[in-house]
Amino acid sequence: MNPRLRATGLATVLLAAAALAGASPALAVTPAPSAGTVATHVSGNDQREAARFWTAARLRGAKDVTTADPARTGRAASGAVPADSFVPTPPPPEAAGTGARVLVPPRPAPAVSPASRTAPDASAALASDPTAWTGGGLISTTEGKVFFQNSTGGTFACSATVANSDNKSIVLTAGHCVVDAATGEVYQNWVFIPGYANGNRPYGTFTASALFHRDEYVSTGGNANYDFAFAKVGTVNGATLADTVGAQGIAFNSPTGQDVHSFGYGGSAAEGGGERLNHCEGTEFADTGRAGSTMWGIDCVQTGGSSGGGFLSNFDSSTGGGYLVGNISVSAGSNEYHPYLGNEALSLYQQAGS
Repeated sequence: MNPRLRATGLATVLLAAAALAGASPALAVTPAPSAGTVATHVSGNDQREAARFWTAARLRGAKDVTTADPARTGRAASGAVPADSFVPTPPPPEAAGTGARVLVPPRPAPAVSPASRTAPDASAALASDPTAWTGGGLISTTEGKVFFQNSTGGTFACSATVANSDNKSIVLTAGHCVVDAATGEVYQNWVFIPGYANGNRPYGTFTASALFHRDEYVSTGGNANYDFAFAKVGTVNGATLADTVGAQGIAFNSPTGQDVHSFGYGGSAAEGGGERLNHCEGTEFADTGRAGSTMWGIDCVQTGGSSGGGFLSNFDSSTGGGYLVGNISVSAGSNEYHPYLGNEALSLYQQAGS
């Protein structure tokens, strides 16, 4: 790990609150330090170095991070640096529906006019294989690619989604796109490029100022129930991320079995080699293939590079907006799964977004 990165342990705080409303939500409780959340802060100098590091050539050369089979989710989920030993699974996170539901609404994208938002071809909306997203709208600016480097110099790519928050500066991604579950190494030169397409950076490159993951993800060696993370990013030309591209809503302790849409930058040839945004849709079902799993999935699989991409409920294809309920984490057969965003994820979000 870069010695200038500083990791600090923080603890869980639960927000028992009703749904939040309005375009600019305010958290009802200021999060307090507690055990379970790990925050890694990045110095201003390292952020500048990260921005310089990611040349066009390095973007092209980054290796797509793969998802893992649910049967192996006691190990590190990252295809970049897998764990070599199995760690027993701990008690799972709180079951769905046991916490107070919290909703943070989407934030419109000022950079995209309503006239540019067109609905996708309805005939392609339901598919067991990912299809190119051609619908434009908020998802086309708030979904993007993540790039990072590990301690041995390897460079990798994932996906992430802008989540609305008080600081207007956070993205949701997979835990395995932030930290090596086998060693606890938090990745460096971490950047997010919203609206990435064919190597283009239409809204600039946002560098991480802090990365947030759950301690349980590392202590279990990569239990995918905890395979979610948030990144807080800096500004570009003095503007925050959400003020530049908008933000998706996010929901915690949501009902399950919903119709959801997933988005990511899969690296297969059929998905455009990681150079375009792809889309799946389906009704989510419980992961029954792994003891203790609290994950939910759909009948669709996006390939390496889609890790961390958003799962959204109440998605409006005409505007491209919805509510994040998880991120692409693991795949098995023809299914892909997301961790459930319960109280642990809410605590992490509060720390990242306050």
